[in-house]
Amino acid sequence: MIKEIEKQTGAAFKLKKGQKLKVIDPKGEQVSDMVLFNAEDTREKISSGKTLDFEESILITKGNFLWSNRGRKMMHILEDTNGRNDFLLAPCSPETFQIMYNNPEYHPSCFENLYTNLKPFGIEPDDVPTAFNIFMNVQFQPDGKLSVDPPLSKAGDYVLFEAQMDLLVALTACSAEDSNGGSFKPIHYELVE
Repeated sequence: MIKEIEKQTGAAFKLKKGQKLKVIDPKGEQVSDMVLFNAEDTREKISSGKTLDFEESILITKGNFLWSNRGRKMMHILEDTNGRNDFLLAPCSPETFQIMYNNPEYHPSCFENLYTNLKPFGIEPDDVPTAFNIFMNVQFQPDGKLSVDPPLSKAGDYVLFEAQMDLLVALTACSAEDSNGGSFKPIHYELVE
């Protein structure tokens, strides 16, 4: 059954080893931040550094694994119809909007949506790692300068993951204007046996 994450919100749930998770962009050009924790020991969590190191790439897509801070495989990417994801940038947070958008007012953020949905599982804000940013289009220049461009994902694009251990998963429908081409849309997900 497909579930919807409304725009600028999030969800958290458990995923058993061998189960598959399909994350879908139903309308196109919408990012979803994803973090993973070992369901048995939440001190073990997804690691951008280990993943980029062990996969020897900054472009993580079909065929790659997402690795933990303990050097263990957490997810295998089985399918990726868009092919562009980011694992460099942290989840947008209140500071993101203050520093990068010059907006001192309250603004929903992926960081808040991750930790509030993970709170029932005992996860504190400081426990939230760098997210795997599904559909996020981060470009980089030869001099190292980064830019966040609108996602290339079209309506119906998806990424299919397979859990390599029992997991606690949190997903968002990203709240940062620059990440989503200036608008906010929902994200769909489905647990597949």
